[in-house]
Amino acid sequence: MPEIRLLSEGIFEVTKDKKQLSTLNLDPGKVVYGEKLISVEGSEYRTWDPRRSKLGAMVLKKFDIPLRKDSKVLYLGSASGTTVSHVSDIVSEGAVYSVEFAPRSMRDFIGLASRRKNIIPILADAGKPDSYAHIVEPVDVIFQDVAQPNQAEIATRNAVRFLKKDGYLLLSIKARSIDTAASPKEIFKEEVKKLEQAFEPGFEILTARELMPYHEDHLGVLAKLKE
Repeated sequence: MPEIRLLSEGIFEVTKDKKQLSTLNLDPGKVVYGEKLISVEGSEYRTWDPRRSKLGAMVLKKFDIPLRKDSKVLYLGSASGTTVSHVSDIVSEGAVYSVEFAPRSMRDFIGLASRRKNIIPILADAGKPDSYAHIVEPVDVIFQDVAQPNQAEIATRNAVRFLKKDGYLLLSIKARSIDTAASPKEIFKEEVKKLEQAFEPGFEILTARELMPYHEDHLGVLAKLKE
């Protein structure tokens, strides 16, 4: 019989032959990206590959993941929905407003959203939050995974527009999307400084850790807006 250990609300470690990060499947019997399904005492768990998910890597890097079953989430950079699907599992009674700029990725994503009623797909540029302000309500968590140079600015624009006062930002900073030549550690230092000081009101950084060995040249950040 597989063993289940709760890591955070809605996030589990399932041990069957080996330990596997998992979420409870909100869409039983269906997979999203070829992940395994594991049934335990009438519940179905989806394995969560941290090498294909920055958020999954943050879980294993011991971030405090502020997602609850009724959380409202703004997800910036949803791509075809690999990580969004796990967020959907976790916030089973909440909502995931999922912004993606690429029409091709959105075409794939629409099929996932049609099966999961808590996912709201939005084809838009995450750098222009006013373009989807008529769709998105105030949110508890923003998760951002976008490959654009102005990542800190995008996070701030969206947080000022949508994040509740007691809400959290989870951000994956991609060094190579900012500068292909500079040292990733120097880029991370500069981007964190921008988050803290460059924009109003700025963020309080709660956790900042590199996401190796799961993702090279990526920094995970957990932050709150300064009061």
